[in-house]
Amino acid sequence: MEQGNDTRISEFLLLGFSEDPELQPIIFGLFLSMYLITAFGNLLIILAITSDSHLHTPMYFFLSNLSFVDICFTSTTIPKMLWNIQTQSKVITYEGCITQIYFLILFAVLDIFLLTVMAYDRFVAICHPLHYTVIMNPRLCGWLVLMSWIINILNSSLQSLMMLQLSFCTNIEIPHFFCELNHMVQLACSDTFLNNIVMYFAAVLLGGGPFVGILYSYSKIVSSIRRISSAQGKYKAFSTCASHLTVVSLFYCTMLGVYLSSAATHNAHSSATASVMYTVITPMLNPFIYSLRNKDMKRALKVFFVRGTVLT
Repeated sequence: MEQGNDTRISEFLLLGFSEDPELQPIIFGLFLSMYLITAFGNLLIILAITSDSHLHTPMYFFLSNLSFVDICFTSTTIPKMLWNIQTQSKVITYEGCITQIYFLILFAVLDIFLLTVMAYDRFVAICHPLHYTVIMNPRLCGWLVLMSWIINILNSSLQSLMMLQLSFCTNIEIPHFFCELNHMVQLACSDTFLNNIVMYFAAVLLGGGPFVGILYSYSKIVSSIRRISSAQGKYKAFSTCASHLTVVSLFYCTMLGVYLSSAATHNAHSSATASVMYTVITPMLNPFIYSLRNKDMKRALKVFFVRGTVLT
């Protein structure tokens, strides 16, 4: 491979978590288990929702979309990591790295958008219960999901196209288990000013904006719940959004923790380890949070399994 500012780097090296050969089987088994649990758990959520007519409501429509995105999100990084461990190779091609960045941005921000839409759904359900079916009609639900996809496809396309304009010289080692946008920009040896501007502007607009929307929705939800006279009524109203609030807290807290820790320590390996929380752990826990804390999901899963047992 030739080196120089005008030469296109054809591949990078994903260093992962550890270069110790004895740890590789443990890391492989751990991440394979987490990936299978994530894929199987979220797939079960989708199948249970689609097979149960009682769950054909806006909340579960958004949840099924969230589960689909979570499967895609983890599939963007973990299979490549497992393949590299199995083949004892650290290589990822330049094209593969750009593709990974594209889908990581797409599905990560889609997660945020869907969580925001779900917060709006809970806001309408609790604050305007009599008008819920009119406001959250199938047409609006479809448009909210469609617009989330369109906005994020445009955003990830822009970020990826801007990555193509960067030049990479001698530093091709990525101390991570996937190609992360911010780290890749830092590796570039060409001017990255415009990339940083677009990256941080998108982070504020597409990350901070939805977060403000979630905070606003829950401020109204809390205000409405406080006006309910009976304790049972308050509990029932809060229980409808408890699972969503748990997932939102888990997603934003882990993501914020990753970037605060990486900014404080400047340790790439620590950042890689911490990023496992929002790229792997959170998507894996989502099915458990929504199924264990939700009576309707428990019933739907039970019916799904019973139906499957009868058919076999």
